[in-house]
Amino acid sequence: MNRALLQDRLTQYAVLARLHRPIGNFLLLWPTLWALWVAAEGVPDPLVLTVFVLGVLVMRAAGCVINDYADRHVDGHVKRTRERPMATGRVSEREALVLFALLCLLAFGLVLLMNRLTVLLALVGVALAASYPFMKRYTHLPQVHLGAAFGWAVPMAFAAQTGSVPQVAWLLFLAAVIWATVYDTQYAMVDRDDDLRIGVKSTAILFGEYDRLMVGLLQVLMMLALLLVGMQLALGWIYYAALVPAAALFVHQQWLMRARRREDCFRAFLNNNVYGGVVFAGLAGHYAMS
Repeated sequence: MNRALLQDRLTQYAVLARLHRPIGNFLLLWPTLWALWVAAEGVPDPLVLTVFVLGVLVMRAAGCVINDYADRHVDGHVKRTRERPMATGRVSEREALVLFALLCLLAFGLVLLMNRLTVLLALVGVALAASYPFMKRYTHLPQVHLGAAFGWAVPMAFAAQTGSVPQVAWLLFLAAVIWATVYDTQYAMVDRDDDLRIGVKSTAILFGEYDRLMVGLLQVLMMLALLLVGMQLALGWIYYAALVPAAALFVHQQWLMRARRREDCFRAFLNNNVYGGVVFAGLAGHYAMS
């Protein structure tokens, strides 16, 4: 294989794994960092932190690859996805499956550096990540499944840092599931017209004209879950102060979604990266000052 051809293949694989779109990395990383800081009551063990940051990057890439494999016959009919490598035939089915397997093996190699409980939980995480892309064919709640897949890093982080999964870990996991349902519904609102035409299911379709209301109710539940986390952990004023701009960001997202225009719903989705960072700043700030 000559150099130009090799460079082209690597470029196509990078696009397939969404290395050029880091927003997904951050949305998966923020709940992981929340959990690590809470579990360690401050800065986590360096090895655990390194493994989980790298694991997030690798598993997000693997999730994108298997997602495009699952959607290889429908992405070409959706405006936002019709130029993806598998939709255009630039990457074959076999190549995608091999890349997915290699990424999963790399992630599993990382998790083997952790304790036995973390390894066992990782097996569940792989199953959630691999099955998510196919859920949109069978249920209107694939966004909830995505939340479980993204949020599964939370109990894993507690297991790696402390060797156990306490009650607060499951509360943080619930918050992560709700949050993912919020932002992935906003994402699904971008594709709703195309999804209705080709028969793909989503919460955006399920909620219909009540989409903004349902997203708003989920945002309220998210804030309540974070308040409960703070109460259960007896967190200080820095954490609660951070929840004020976090709530304001949710209000801003509602304003962006007001006309349900594709580009504005996508902007609301992207705004969740800032939201996740604000919540993390509140947690990290509390433990730094404790």
